[in-house]
Amino acid sequence: MKGFLRHLAPRTLRGRLSLVALTTAALLMTVLTVAFNTVLDRHLQHQADAELRSRADAVATTVDTSGPRVRVLETVNDRLLDANVWIYTGTRLLEKPPSTAADSTLTEAAARLAARGDGVCSTVAAGNPRSVRLCARSMAGSRSTATVVTALDLAPYRNSAAAVLLGSLVLDSVMLACTYALTRLAVGRALRPVRTMTDQATEWSAVGSDQRFGAAHHPAELARLGSSLDSLLDRIRTVLRHERQLTGELSHELRTPLTRIIIELDWWRARPRSAAETRATHEVIAEAAQAMRTICDTLLDDAREGAHTTATAPGATAVVPVLYRLVDRLGTPEQVEAVVDATVPELAAGVRPALLERIVSPLLTNAVRYARSTVTVSARPVPGGVRISVTDDGPGVPEAFVGDLFQPGRRADPEDGHDGAGLGLPLARRLARAVGGEVSHDPAYTSGARFLTDLPAG
Repeated sequence: MKGFLRHLAPRTLRGRLSLVALTTAALLMTVLTVAFNTVLDRHLQHQADAELRSRADAVATTVDTSGPRVRVLETVNDRLLDANVWIYTGTRLLEKPPSTAADSTLTEAAARLAARGDGVCSTVAAGNPRSVRLCARSMAGSRSTATVVTALDLAPYRNSAAAVLLGSLVLDSVMLACTYALTRLAVGRALRPVRTMTDQATEWSAVGSDQRFGAAHHPAELARLGSSLDSLLDRIRTVLRHERQLTGELSHELRTPLTRIIIELDWWRARPRSAAETRATHEVIAEAAQAMRTICDTLLDDAREGAHTTATAPGATAVVPVLYRLVDRLGTPEQVEAVVDATVPELAAGVRPALLERIVSPLLTNAVRYARSTVTVSARPVPGGVRISVTDDGPGVPEAFVGDLFQPGRRADPEDGHDGAGLGLPLARRLARAVGGEVSHDPAYTSGARFLTDLPAG
């Protein structure tokens, strides 16, 4: 049953509010209609009783109770007064309406009322649907007593009550129809800003727009809704920005090992190779594939943890072996020499090895790309951590570009002939900050470029 009622319930908020308003109005009108018609019935009954008492008073003027016997005097309007009038002395009937039999229902009811005393009224069903109202009035004389019972047909009163009830029901129906229509119209107008805000939020969330609703010039409820939607849009925009950033970083980081795989395959297919050369090619491809897997795992793990979460990664990594491994994998041009300068061979950083590689690798790649002859990688302890310096003897960073150095997608000279998307340095800084470190440019170094990586100690 509940499921059936739930299926019949309107699916829109506008329909549900209109139904609630209609139900409430129907209950209220039902109560008011019942109360009004009850009061009207009582009022009509009081009118009928007043009419009967007035008639009884008029009849009483024709009854003489001053003698030992009750006498009914004849008057000019005697026929009008005799209509629906019974006169008793004690239990003896003195006079009755000419058209009423002595053993009729009305006569018997009049006798009972006369026996009960003064001021008693009763309604008698004299036929279906005819009802008659009877009232008794006693008159006590000096030597005798009489009782006058008058009757009144209630049909006109009942017809009036029925007409009023029918009018009430018709008026209630019109009022309910108007209530439903006006409620739907009012609710529709009230919800129009909500629909507009919903459509705008859907459109803005799809493109990561920076437009927002704000709380000004809105009612309190819409201001709260606008604030909630603004917060949701901010989160959606952040997610979209992180998604695009992650996609760009994956593309940037995977480009180098993928290029190595393609080069090795092209070289291997250029002419028949010996078994040793084939094994060497397989090793290079396997190493590049493993590097790609490590890159994906590192970036995806970092994306799950959140770029704004500052937490020191568990464990420790020996820094110097990682630096040597990175230099060996660089594939530097013949005119460029990459060296590692480590004064403390057992130096350890509090990050995972894969994360350390991902932080330092973009710095080394940039240094080799722009160096004239030498790239130097050094590591030394600093208070509370480890500092890794990557220095090259190239042209350095243009002063006008220093402010945009770590902005994603920005390059000092896009036409310099070097392959790159401007994502390496921003990625290195983001990963370093994720573990409580930092990547920065040293503006004091003027013989090329120097980038400093500070990481927590292991």
